[in-house]
Amino acid sequence: YASYLANPQNMKSEYDAVVVGGGHNGLISATYLAKHGLKVGVFERRHVVGGAAVTEEIIPGYKFSRASYVLSLLRPLVIKELELQKFGLEVYPRSTAAFTPVLDGPDKHRYLMLSSDREITRQEISKFSKKDAKAYFEYEAMIEKMAFAIKPLLDRPPPTVEGPMFEILRSLMPTYKAARKLGSDLPLFYELMTAPITKILSRWFESEPLKATLATDGVIGAMLSPHSHGSGYVLLHHVIGEVNNVPGAWGYVKGGMGGVSDAIARCANKHGVDIFVSQKVDHIDIDNNQTMGIVLEDGKFIKSKNVLSNATPHVTFKHLVQDNVVYDEQYKKQVSQIDYTSPVTKINVAVNALPNFTAFPNQSHNEVGEQHKGTIHLNSESIHLIHDAYLDAINGIPSKTPMIEMCIPSSVDQTLSPPGHHVVSLFTQYTPYYLKGEKWSESDRNAYVTAVFENIEKYAPGFQESVVGVDALLPSDLEDVFGLTGGNIFHGSMSLDQLLTSRPTTQGSSHMTPIQGLFLCGSGTHPGGGVMGASGRLAAMTLLKER
Repeated sequence: YASYLANPQNMKSEYDAVVVGGGHNGLISATYLAKHGLKVGVFERRHVVGGAAVTEEIIPGYKFSRASYVLSLLRPLVIKELELQKFGLEVYPRSTAAFTPVLDGPDKHRYLMLSSDREITRQEISKFSKKDAKAYFEYEAMIEKMAFAIKPLLDRPPPTVEGPMFEILRSLMPTYKAARKLGSDLPLFYELMTAPITKILSRWFESEPLKATLATDGVIGAMLSPHSHGSGYVLLHHVIGEVNNVPGAWGYVKGGMGGVSDAIARCANKHGVDIFVSQKVDHIDIDNNQTMGIVLEDGKFIKSKNVLSNATPHVTFKHLVQDNVVYDEQYKKQVSQIDYTSPVTKINVAVNALPNFTAFPNQSHNEVGEQHKGTIHLNSESIHLIHDAYLDAINGIPSKTPMIEMCIPSSVDQTLSPPGHHVVSLFTQYTPYYLKGEKWSESDRNAYVTAVFENIEKYAPGFQESVVGVDALLPSDLEDVFGLTGGNIFHGSMSLDQLLTSRPTTQGSSHMTPIQGLFLCGSGTHPGGGVMGASGRLAAMTLLKER
């Protein structure tokens, strides 16, 4: 047991608030409530807290960020208010943002690299287009302005049209201020929110490797093509974060993504939160539309008038709330209509040697280079490659040339693997939940992993030979292991109809439910998915306001 975990023998029979699920948002909710004097218990069904932000040693000696794998979106306000750096959170910023090797063409050493060094980035893009090299920094400034305008919306509840007029006006003020910041760029912002990312990128750039590399942020984690409407917002969602005060940057957490959850849990423990693992909640006890507490799988009843669910809305209302509970029919209907479609299969790989890319060979055996430190984009040097991979999944088959985002966190954090060895994260798309209407078999899973490795082999010969062990998580595995309905990493698609006042439903508050005392604190609420923490904080603030 980690030092911040409570002994089940010391479990209280009653709490002011209980949190179902110890993901990062649940832990954040619990901590804020405890800081305001509430007695709080967190109940996690797995043996470890963190939800999808977790470090697990699946293969002895190799520590994987098993689900989420890089950090940027965690809100600075949460880091500051919970003093997470004091509790051990440390993030390594990445000197290389992206490395995209190119297979096509006469030159086998063609690649694009986007760096934290502006001059390197300019030179890299110039290899493909001098016009694009000049336009890139103007494009970055435009995206940064858009992100800067909407960031304040992430730390506040969505606008409301219910309640006293002064409350309605106050809730609308952040949106009004965001619009004022955008000024004459407001039409451009609207277009970015609604258009296919290809439309935006083609207006700015002509080189295919640059457009495709940037387009990956418009489809990552979403069953979308770069040609799909709304992919522009998905891109914007992925650039609204920061690392060490650098806007848009991403980094590796020391010790893996579990380092985020551990820091939050240590803070929660300091403020008196009881955190229990291996304690599955069977259902939420509700009487006359009022939560009475929770019932654990072993039958134990924990009394509490306030229950916060870190689970998806689907799990909350289809599994934790029993069928005989009567509540608002419109809310129930809208919850059943939430889209959880996911294209993601996450593959964690232990290797005994660094990948050696033909486009950018290693200087010497196993020597880490800049090509290893950022996100390595494979089968992503052209838009049509990504779109074709999407079409495969739409037709019910896994992509033959999957879009692969490879990260090697051990390139900067050597504590994650044995000396000379590495942990490799493969975030792959597109894989449907069902294969032509049928569940995946074990042979289907193995065939897909083999296909992914064969695709990597085209860029980095010898990769397959270096593999020591594999942990592959299909959409159904992400659902079973982490409770991600449909395998969706965002607790529900980040489409325009499932944002702001429509997340998770259009009925009332995002974090309150029609059941008195039941709150939602997971990423299925405003402002949405990613290791952001805003949903947990806002749920706690909503509960405190109600009290």
